Amino acid sequence: MAYSPSFLEGHIVDVPLIDAVEQEKFSLKALPLEAYYLDYNHYSLLQSPFRKFPYYTAANIDGGLFKSIKRETLFSGNDTWKKDSRIPEEHQLGEELYGAADSNFDKGHLTKREDVQWGKNEKAAKKAAISTFCYTNAAPQVDRLNRGVWRRIEDYILHHEVVKQFLKISLMTGPLLLDTDPDFVTDIGEETIQLPTLFYKVVYYIREGELYRTGFLTSQKGLLRQRSIIKPLFRGETLESHDLFHGFKDAQTYQVRVSFIEGLGNLKFQEANELFVENTPEELILDEIDVQSKVLETTRSRSRTRSPLRTNLVL
Repeated sequence: MAYSPSFLEGHIVDVPLIDAVEQEKFSLKALPLEAYYLDYNHYSLLQSPFRKFPYYTAANIDGGLFKSIKRETLFSGNDTWKKDSRIPEEHQLGEELYGAADSNFDKGHLTKREDVQWGKNEKAAKKAAISTFCYTNAAPQVDRLNRGVWRRIEDYILHHEVVKQFLKISLMTGPLLLDTDPDFVTDIGEETIQLPTLFYKVVYYIREGELYRTGFLTSQKGLLRQRSIIKPLFRGETLESHDLFHGFKDAQTYQVRVSFIEGLGNLKFQEANELFVENTPEELILDEIDVQSKVLETTRSRSRTRSPLRTNLVL
């Protein structure tokens, strides 16, 4: 079953809307937008045929039906990543990107394998997990980002909150596909590929019968530059250009208002209550946090402390 907007009982959480500029791109190329909305097991996504990465993935997560299955048992050999045959092969990026020269980055799952690893039985959960190994559900992420605080916040949300408390959430994830994203140093065929620098998550959950949301944002721009994965200057950018995410620590994750994500990108998210009310993003500090931790501490990026994230995120 694909992503369901009515997954959270009594509330509708629609997928994000792309803006008019992005919609017009489909019209100008005579491409049916609906053909690039792809359903998988417990999640769906909208693929950009222009950037060849998804605008977003949208997942339903049921902690009460989660099944613990090791990744190495999903396939008989190595992880089997594949392209989606429902859309043209040239509108998605696979091994030609991730195996290219200077591709010093991971295939970053957007919808996390374990997030959809649930169902009435292990067979259903395994099928959903395998469906996440599709290149349309991936974006290039430097290992320090993919395996660092970004992954730990994913694990915290899933294992400590959702699974441990038998919760249901809906989760939107993706790269922000910006016109100023940098160019990969290696051309793919004769095409120059822009690599995303910003990644977001928007979590929807129920608190006392009301719908809430909270947002997270992270950057890998500096890491891409440091590792010479991208060309020195961004498109339309000079070294002195203003950067809305300037000064934030590379590969760290920040809690933000969802409107902050909307202001940077080309998406509009489902309205909901937010307990995080600050206009300034807050860095998440996860020292020694694992799935058994009891508290997720946060601090303001300017060294002012505030209450634990757990009071802001879920019940």
